[in-house]
Amino acid sequence: MLVLGIESSCDETAAALVAGDRRILAQAIATQDAEHAPYGGVVPEIAARAHAERLTPLIERVLREAGLGLADCNAIAATAGPGLIGGVMVGLVTAKALAMAGELPLLAINHLEGHALSPRLVDPQLTFPYALLLVSGGHCQLLEVQGVGRYRRLATTIDDALGEAFDKTAKILGLGFPGGPAVERLATEGDSRAVPLPRPLVGSTEPHFSFAGLKSAVLRASQSGTFRPADIAASFQQAAIDCLLDRTRRALGAMGAVSALVLAGGVAANRQVRGALEGLATERGLRFVAPPPLLCTDNAAMIAWAGIERLEAGFAPDPLDIAARPRWPLDPAAEPVRGAGVKA
Repeated sequence: MLVLGIESSCDETAAALVAGDRRILAQAIATQDAEHAPYGGVVPEIAARAHAERLTPLIERVLREAGLGLADCNAIAATAGPGLIGGVMVGLVTAKALAMAGELPLLAINHLEGHALSPRLVDPQLTFPYALLLVSGGHCQLLEVQGVGRYRRLATTIDDALGEAFDKTAKILGLGFPGGPAVERLATEGDSRAVPLPRPLVGSTEPHFSFAGLKSAVLRASQSGTFRPADIAASFQQAAIDCLLDRTRRALGAMGAVSALVLAGGVAANRQVRGALEGLATERGLRFVAPPPLLCTDNAAMIAWAGIERLEAGFAPDPLDIAARPRWPLDPAAEPVRGAGVKA
């Protein structure tokens, strides 16, 4: 099986060809860092225009590098949400056109399912069910992955995602965009105990995450003029890790037997976060699985793989009139939470 994947949910334009035996035949990602850097964050209209300009050349490049054509593909998979709706529509409409032109099945993929299943692309031994900590710029969730299309959400953020908190901390410290890698680099030069920062909801019986108060504390610390930027970065990163560990421990206690603790999403590329969660997995006697950094950020290989997983699990292709979705929960049955977490 060979699936062409398309990803355009935020500020990365991506295309990839993935085979059913887990080979990534070709992939390409075009970032928009330069376009959004002057604004310190992603501007949706700029992102959508960039996707429209770059997607077709990327698809052509991927097919050329693989030495294949559209006729060699078995299906077209594209992110259909959640995400910035303009960008999602660019990718989905392109996928619909290719599916129609090539008379191929269309697979409308939940971006979060792409992240959730991406570890299985690189680890054939990863079996269901497994515990998943999904941390990115727009999401922070703990889920029990029971199978393809079957997810039980145990926790989500009631306000901001951790990736957004990293980006905002970078903006406060004047580190530029994208913020996550910049904060991680600066943190290596600082003392993680130097700045007294809160650990929101740590120790709480409430299962969810909260990072808004941590962001506010970082702003106050920066404005005080008392602390070095490197110490603020290191202290923020450690506070975030402490929150992740506390909340993940609680979620593991609410799950049945799982095969592994899995970390996915853009923040999973952070080496300190990976190391801390790997330590927790060892503490609980679980395998720790995380995709390589290239597959942690938004990418089309995970979208193509999710399409392959869905086809192999017996899911039917999607109709060509399926709509893009700015909101699309993995667990529709999960109870709404207080605050903005209902969006997740």
